[in-house]
Amino acid sequence: MRAPTIRVARGSHCSWSRCDDLHWSSPRHGSGRKFPVWKYFQIGRSSARQLSMLLIAVIAGMTSELPAGMKYASSQACCTVRQGKLIMMRQANGMMDVRLMRTLLTLLTECSVSKTADILGQAQPTVSLTLKRLREMLDDPLLVRSGGALVPTERGLALKETLRDILGQIDAHLSPHATFDPDNATRNFRIIADNCLGAVFLPQLVGKIAQKAPNVGVDASHMPSYDDLISQLADGSIDAVIGNWPHPPEYLRMSPLLTTDIVCVVRPNHRLASQREPISMGEFLKEKHLSPTSDKRAHLSPIDGRLIELGLKRNIAVSVPEYAITPYVLTQSDLVFTTGRIFAEQIAQAFPLVVLEAPRELGHMQFYMLWHECKHQSPDHVWLRQMIKSVAAGVRVCDPTESVPITFLRAGAPVFV
Repeated sequence: MRAPTIRVARGSHCSWSRCDDLHWSSPRHGSGRKFPVWKYFQIGRSSARQLSMLLIAVIAGMTSELPAGMKYASSQACCTVRQGKLIMMRQANGMMDVRLMRTLLTLLTECSVSKTADILGQAQPTVSLTLKRLREMLDDPLLVRSGGALVPTERGLALKETLRDILGQIDAHLSPHATFDPDNATRNFRIIADNCLGAVFLPQLVGKIAQKAPNVGVDASHMPSYDDLISQLADGSIDAVIGNWPHPPEYLRMSPLLTTDIVCVVRPNHRLASQREPISMGEFLKEKHLSPTSDKRAHLSPIDGRLIELGLKRNIAVSVPEYAITPYVLTQSDLVFTTGRIFAEQIAQAFPLVVLEAPRELGHMQFYMLWHECKHQSPDHVWLRQMIKSVAAGVRVCDPTESVPITFLRAGAPVFV
């Protein structure tokens, strides 16, 4: 197949900044037919403008043959002087999209335009035009007649194997994710549950995951700083957070887990230990308190966050880095520890401690699961969320306040299940 010959007609309005006046001619289209180069050769306007400048520079003032060997090339097109004529050929680089690849692979596999049209659900003339375009792009017949059938050329056979590999990789990357297989999965989940629920919740979650997915690990990490937490959720290094902040971030996905009432824990010889009625807010504020949350992060505490909303502040005499330390500190001091009933009753069973009703103004403690949008569609993560919800449901059954409705403080926050 002869490549189109590009020439500039004398007396035309070509200029250094325009390419629409370039003429092309070929044996099939007749001489001197006007056609924009950038449209016919499917190159960008800027590339066509560069080509126009080159052509004018080469041809201007010449009346005889052009100097042989002069070339112009880009990622989309190239031209060269052959036998006194400027020949331009299109290149396939950057022009072969996935649709054309699939059409070409089907053509080379079926060796039939009509069968290809049926398989792809296209009209036969459309496939014929596509084959014609592919032949021009690749400068090869691709399919040739052999008796009454079409057979691939040598280039076509080579392209067939290449296209099968390329499209196979594309399909593998773009196809929907396979479902999570817990029996054979080998990965780690990183979970943050640095609150009173963690001590009750995490052991059960680890046990359930070990039972369902024996090769899946759990990294139960300490709560990082707020900024680091948000950053690590966004980059995927944290899979889920079990939180109880008064105001969880609105741009994170959230699913409620459970709600429990708030109680106070003291040692048996504390002055309030024999009290049966809820502690009044006045008495509560007079006491020295033990907290796992420092003053710097008071707004993240469900206790101090609620007090801030009420315009109040308690006296945190001691803060500890871990919930596991609290019962040991309580047995050696007259501090008051305020927490959810689930954790309070657990430590009261293991240590000589007394559980008291907290001021009613503190309301209830609400726990939820947070995760980032980047994890939402992951089959692995969907399975993890199901495990977390399952364990939370078991904890909720044991909670005497399970009938308390979950009403989050952030108004209008989306809840995902």
